[in-house]
Amino acid sequence: MYKVLLVDDEELDLEGMKRFIPWPDLGMEVVDSVNNALSACKILESKNVDILVSDVNMPYMSGLELARIAIERKPNIRIIFVSGYQEFSYVQEALSLKAYSYVLKPMNDKELVSSLLKVKRDLDEEMKQREVEQAYHEMIPIVKSDFLIRLLEREETDEAMTKMSISQEFDQLNWPIRVVVMELDNLPWRQAVGFSSQREMSGMFLQYIHEAISAQGPVPYCKLSSHRVAILIEDAVTNEIVEALTTAVQSKMESSSITTGIGEPVQSLDELQLSYRQAVEAVEGKMFLGKGSVIRFEDVSGEPGMLDARMLDERMNTLIKAMEEYELVQICDELENLFGSIQSLRSRFTVHNMSNYIIWKLDQYLTSRNEDLFDLLGMEIHHLDILMKFDTVSDIRSWFIYRIFEISESLYEKSNSKNGKFIRSVIQTMKERMSENITIKDIAQHFSFSPSHIGFLIKEKSGSTFNELLVQLRMEKACELLKQPGMKIYEVADQVGYRYLPYFSRQFKEKFGMTPMEYRKRELE
Repeated sequence: MYKVLLVDDEELDLEGMKRFIPWPDLGMEVVDSVNNALSACKILESKNVDILVSDVNMPYMSGLELARIAIERKPNIRIIFVSGYQEFSYVQEALSLKAYSYVLKPMNDKELVSSLLKVKRDLDEEMKQREVEQAYHEMIPIVKSDFLIRLLEREETDEAMTKMSISQEFDQLNWPIRVVVMELDNLPWRQAVGFSSQREMSGMFLQYIHEAISAQGPVPYCKLSSHRVAILIEDAVTNEIVEALTTAVQSKMESSSITTGIGEPVQSLDELQLSYRQAVEAVEGKMFLGKGSVIRFEDVSGEPGMLDARMLDERMNTLIKAMEEYELVQICDELENLFGSIQSLRSRFTVHNMSNYIIWKLDQYLTSRNEDLFDLLGMEIHHLDILMKFDTVSDIRSWFIYRIFEISESLYEKSNSKNGKFIRSVIQTMKERMSENITIKDIAQHFSFSPSHIGFLIKEKSGSTFNELLVQLRMEKACELLKQPGMKIYEVADQVGYRYLPYFSRQFKEKFGMTPMEYRKRELE
């Protein structure tokens, strides 16, 4: 039975959760229920708790603060928040704490039960994974494996290493030796069926690699993670053994692939750490060289280059323009160009930075159109973690192509609807007349509506009031003009409808956090 702690300062809600949720049927037991977070902290110290169900807004200490303390004390605890607050800031902070669910009050018992079942499935899967890992540890000499990890990581003094290497017979290795790192690749993101399948595959990978290594005789190896192992192989037979291991494991895991990284040969225990680091660097080179291959350190060594930020900006602007025009072939080409420009740099850090940059630019662009990136994608912000888990640049690029196609299609459908055409006409008229002292009455007269009715339509279709939309358009145009070095600041202000320069500067700073002059300097540097 999984142990549950309930925390809510509303006594009726607390009592309702205790009485109306079928805890025994869920395989769960409520170990305690309290009406404040301070009492909950004491219970967490004294009792075993698997699941914390907590209100967000409570006196003295919030549920979010309680969750942080709970995670510090029990990193594997599962958290479900219940709250009457649905503001994005609350939800976002809850998600940052890796909460399993955010159930809004007044609570629907079915929704809470559904969240609890999700937690139970994950706890059950974690228990299975622990059993697989326990079986794995029983298959190999634990002490020897542990020593090899410490040897590769150099966590002991040289004297201790020497003594332990003799006791574990590592001094009898036939040098030179190469460190080889074999890693189970993640499934392509469109083929992955969930975290449970990936964990299950990891367990099978460890089992099959153990069997394959055992068939080769006394070859030292250790588990580095659930999907990565390190092996010590004599230099003379490295190719032969790597091929045999890959073939043996791959034949049993046809739906997945394995990438192998090989360090350079070394002559002693003291140098093993160097070969190990090289092997890790080599296996991570699959980001650029592709997965399911054997990569030697010399294939990935060398200093990474630098990325041209201005060129990146230009390509991103071209990509956004292709999105606006629903040019799917051009979208694909521009993403190929973007990722092609970093292919030769061989830096995972650069790839992840560029992925974040693309998301940021898309969010900026969509915000300017009163659209929400995550609403269009049908996903939540924490789902972007997937970009950090991809094995290759190709996987990341294909994810972006798929998602940007989705956004472009959605924008195209909206812009071609009757409502879309109307708001586009309004915006075009406002752009053409923004240098004038234009008012909502002018726009109403142009479209033969009353000011109140057209104000309602603009708000309904764009999500902004007339004044908010006008300021947004003026600021966007001002940014374009400020990039032209020959134009004076007061000329820019005049062209976008501001006759009083200090007022223009103040509104620009409120919008962008910098003055027009500071913006120009930044853009022209």
